[in-house]
Amino acid sequence: MPICPPSTSAALKATRTTLYTHSLRQFYRECDIYGTMDFIFGNAAVVFQNSNVYPRLPILGQFNTITAQGRTDINQNTGTSIQNCTITATPNLVANNGTTQTYLGRPWKLYSRTIYMQSFLDSLINPAGWAAWSGTFALDTLYYAEYNNRGLGSSTANKVTWPGYHVINATYAVNFTVSNIISGNSWLPTVGVPYNGGLM
Repeated sequence: MPICPPSTSAALKATRTTLYTHSLRQFYRECDIYGTMDFIFGNAAVVFQNSNVYPRLPILGQFNTITAQGRTDINQNTGTSIQNCTITATPNLVANNGTTQTYLGRPWKLYSRTIYMQSFLDSLINPAGWAAWSGTFALDTLYYAEYNNRGLGSSTANKVTWPGYHVINATYAVNFTVSNIISGNSWLPTVGVPYNGGLM
């Protein structure tokens, strides 16, 4: 799979659909990403590492969804992996007194695949964790997983019970590290970008 140049120390600010991770292999490290609905979306094989993700206050009546991954075929080796990142609200969202619901993601396409691992999830995350796109669309076929997260929003006790949702262990989580999902050891050293290839 071809690659896109990695991004480091970037600030990406918008509302809806901030960052379109369209395709190829991508890597983001120490970036600040702001948005409201579906603000990290696309069908790349992509890892976000050591970055800050800031849900913002959306328009009236709207909820926040951080990711909307777009895998269309179960055989595609794509997915969004969020590792050792911090998910916390912007000040204007905090001032909204918790009336805006914020979710980790929702399935844009049938085989949507997103993993949060070893990340700090603050209290803004809805206890269910994830939102549906429309009715029962993709709830049986998506792959959403969480591994060893921390923070008030990381509890899996009341998360969705969809067939495609999983709380995984290290054996499974390693598949979504830089070394594996984007084959980072084969190309990141050539561009001089710091990264952690495995679990932390």
